Amino acid sequence: MGAFLITLRETFEASLIIGLILAFLKKTGALETHGRAVWQGAAAAVLVSAIAATILFATVGKLEGRAEILFEAVAMLTAAAVLTWMVFWMRRQAKTMGSDLRNEVTTAIAGGGTLALATVAFVAVVREGFETALFLFVSVGESGATATIIGGIIGCIVAIALGVAFYRGSLKLDLRRFFLVTGLLVLILAAYLLYGGLAELAELIDVSVVEALVPVLTLAFLGGVGWAFLRDNASITSTAPAPATPPLS
Repeated sequence: MGAFLITLRETFEASLIIGLILAFLKKTGALETHGRAVWQGAAAAVLVSAIAATILFATVGKLEGRAEILFEAVAMLTAAAVLTWMVFWMRRQAKTMGSDLRNEVTTAIAGGGTLALATVAFVAVVREGFETALFLFVSVGESGATATIIGGIIGCIVAIALGVAFYRGSLKLDLRRFFLVTGLLVLILAAYLLYGGLAELAELIDVSVVEALVPVLTLAFLGGVGWAFLRDNASITSTAPAPATPPLS
C-alpha cells in the first residue's frame, strides 16, 4: 500500500509538471520546436533516479549486523523527513506552480532553448525520482520486494494514466482535494517510518526507557504535523480559492 501511494503521488506530480510545461509550449506555438527537449530532460531524470536507486540497494546489500540495522534506521528516518517535507512543500507550491513553470520555460527558451528547457524538466522530475527511490528502498525492507514492486508498478501506471487524461482535458480532477487526501495518507506513512526508524535505533541502544518512548514520540509527531498540515490547508483554501480543475495551459 505504501509503495502504491508514494509512486502514485510522486509520479502524478511529475506528470502534472511535464503536462504544464508541454501545455504552455503548445499554447505559445513552441511545442514542435522544444517538446523533444522536455522529454529528453524527463527521460534523463528517470535514468539518474534508477541509477541512484541501484546504488542505494547495492550499498545496503554489503552491510551486515549492526551496521545494516543502523543504515536501515537512518534510511527510514530520512524517508520520514523527506516525505513530510515533500507534503508541505507541494502544498505551498501548488498555488504558484503554473506561473512559476511558465516563467522558467519562458526564460529557458529566451536563453537558448534546448538544454535549458531540458534542465527545467530534469530538475522537476529527478526530485520526485529521488524521493521515490528512497522510499522504495525502505519499503522493500518493510513490505518485501514483491509487494513493493507490484505496488510501485500499479501506482506508476495509475498516475501516468491520470496525468495523460488530465492533460487532454478528459479528466475533471479536484487537485486540491487529491493532494489533501494523499498528503494526509503520506504523513501517516511518514509517522510509520519514523516509528520503524526509532524502534531500530532503540534496539541498537537496548535501553527499555528509549523503547517505551518510541510510540509516544511517533504519536506526538503525527499529531503535530497533521495539525500543521490541516491548518496550512485551511489557510491556503481561505486565501486562494481555486477552480476544481485548473487548466494546464
